[in-house]
Amino acid sequence: MSEPIPAVLIVLPIVAATVPLAAGLVRDRVGWAIATLVLTAEAALATVLAYRIYVDGERVVHVLGGSEFGRQEVEFGGVTSEFIVGIELVGDALSGLVVLLIAFVSLGVLAFTRQGGPRSNAFYSGYLLLAGGLMGVPLTGDLFNMFVFLEIVGLTTYALVASSDRPEAAVAALKYLVIGTTGASLYLIGVGYLFVRTGTLNMVDVSRSLAGEPGWIAGSMYGDPLVAAGFGFVVVGLATKAAIYPLHTWQPDAYAEAPDGVTVYISALVSTVGAYALARVTWFVFTPEFFVVNTLVIEAVLVLAGGSVLAGSVLAASQRRVKRMFAYSSVAQFGLIVLAIGVAVHPAASEQATRFAVYGTVIHLLGHAVIKGGLFATVGSIAEGTDARMVREYAGLARQRPFLSGAFAVLGFALVGVPPTIGFVGKWYIGLSAVESRLWPVVAVVVISTVLSLLYMARLLENLYFDTSTVTTDAPGSQSTDVAADGGGANGAEVDADMTPRKAAVGTRPPYGMIGLALVAAIAVVGLGFVGADLTTALDPVVEAVIESSPEVTP
Repeated sequence: MSEPIPAVLIVLPIVAATVPLAAGLVRDRVGWAIATLVLTAEAALATVLAYRIYVDGERVVHVLGGSEFGRQEVEFGGVTSEFIVGIELVGDALSGLVVLLIAFVSLGVLAFTRQGGPRSNAFYSGYLLLAGGLMGVPLTGDLFNMFVFLEIVGLTTYALVASSDRPEAAVAALKYLVIGTTGASLYLIGVGYLFVRTGTLNMVDVSRSLAGEPGWIAGSMYGDPLVAAGFGFVVVGLATKAAIYPLHTWQPDAYAEAPDGVTVYISALVSTVGAYALARVTWFVFTPEFFVVNTLVIEAVLVLAGGSVLAGSVLAASQRRVKRMFAYSSVAQFGLIVLAIGVAVHPAASEQATRFAVYGTVIHLLGHAVIKGGLFATVGSIAEGTDARMVREYAGLARQRPFLSGAFAVLGFALVGVPPTIGFVGKWYIGLSAVESRLWPVVAVVVISTVLSLLYMARLLENLYFDTSTVTTDAPGSQSTDVAADGGGANGAEVDADMTPRKAAVGTRPPYGMIGLALVAAIAVVGLGFVGADLTTALDPVVEAVIESSPEVTP
């Protein structure tokens, strides 16, 4: 039976994206109200979908055009097989959590943009379009349509990054456009290679064809060089979307130069869906059996991810501008997630190691989205009324902003991995999976990254709470050493279209919505840490599917 909920979750925000533009012909600034209404409905639908998946134990499937149209007999490679011809949308134990995350983060960030901006109707049209593209990535069961949704996400993100008045934002958006389009093209080449070999784009059917299951194309294709090349192109493309070093260069500029509200949104979700896509394809399209035949391939993935963790951590520790520091931190954190993805399918991994790796991947993916979105919300709120954007400008601000400083400390400890936060739970399972697999270099990377993240968070917190020195802001237009080191404008301050610094009213309190989002994120990372056991229970079907390499239970 074809269920409508997955389709509605994607179509509703995409169609609704036209409404703010149309309404703008009659009235200015109605976009926020329209976006709030639409995303409230999205959150309700995502909750219903999660109930069906995790409580009723269902796999919710929608085939565009109906189930009779969707599955047809096709002759390919001398074998007649029953392929999915229509586009399949699937909600399962892996995608359900990501759908919930997207729905509630998209709704929650509106509390920040209500006053923090941007506030134009065109901005909220792009915001809703981005929400629809984000929803499509976890719900699609088709490799080509995953590319389509990733491109919707990319194109709308480019526009949102460029929505700032600062010329640096336009440059950052252009850089993101070039690198992001290159990554998407590489992913599409890999999908093309897989289509040439299997004759299908549906994830279940590609997996079955590669495995050479009875009734499908005869013989396993895991040793086929074209299949291995397809995996390589797909991984590089998705690693670019997830900002894995050295394919990360778009991310620091995009996060640092975008308006604060945009940074909160994209830092929580855009690279998250790229990492999700990599986990989905690695675990359920290629499956662990592929990596038994191609051990060097998974070793290369682990080396790439480990390098991203170390490089991102070192670069984050060397930054003076706070937004760039956390941007490089994301490079390290997504490297950790890709490490866990690789450990889950590594030939050395036992069933227990695979279980821990799957837990660590998904929990750290969800936790990092909340942590990083909350940190950027806190940074934006602190900047409102203080104009503090550099590490040295945080000196003594805890006295002026006690609640925001408290939220900042909690979220910072979660980023480091201090219990009982969700950041600790994710890192704990990733570390356990590496120990269980006896992959000691991975264990060392996890430990070193934790120490380095503690280094730069301690520097920030020391300035915030214990440094009471008075900071003198550089004169407008001056070129300080911070500019050369961090690549931002003078002191990282926002500037107007005429290039004059935009001065905040120093001493004014940030709007309640901005403060509230930061506080809710801080509470959430602690609360999620206490429900880690429930999250692992929800992920047990995913674990069993990876262990058994059974494509029937996954899209």
